[in-house]
Order: sequence, then structure tokens, then C-alpha cells
Amino acid sequence: MNALQPWHIVFVVVVFLILFGSRKLPDAARGLGRSMRIFKSEISEMNNDDKPAGDTASQPDSHPALDSGDAVRTGTDPHHNSRMQRPA
Repeated sequence: MNALQPWHIVFVVVVFLILFGSRKLPDAARGLGRSMRIFKSEISEMNNDDKPAGDTASQPDSHPALDSGDAVRTGTDPHHNSRMQRPA
């Protein structure tokens, strides 16, 4: 005995038509299609987020480290004397 016969599919379609009506079925199918498209785009975006993680070592650092001769501001108060001092 086969698990899925053609008359099973017909029965399921008839039940859907009775429950949801012929007017709501296109809207339901459209909503399901949108949801699947969003789901697929999120999955591909998650996969793309993993790929650039390995490439960050080849990219230059956007914040260069301070050289020992660079000046450092010591005060954080804007009214404080904002003279630059050399690090010790």
C-alpha cells in the first residue's frame, strides 16, 4: 500500500478550498512565497557574513597604532589646559 495516492492530494486541495475559500488562497500563496524569499535571502546573507571573516587579515588596519614619538592629550575637560604632552 503506497503512502501517498493521487486521491490524497485531491482530498487535501478540497479541504483547503473549503477552509480558506477560493478568494484567500492566492493571498495565502503570495504570502508564503514572500516568506520563502525572505528566508532564503536571510540564509544567503548569513552565509556571506561568514566568508569575509577570513579576509580581514589581509585588509589594512584603519586605526594605526601610536608611535612612541606621537603626542598624547592628557585632559578630557574641554576647559582644561589642552596642551599636548609627549608620552614618557
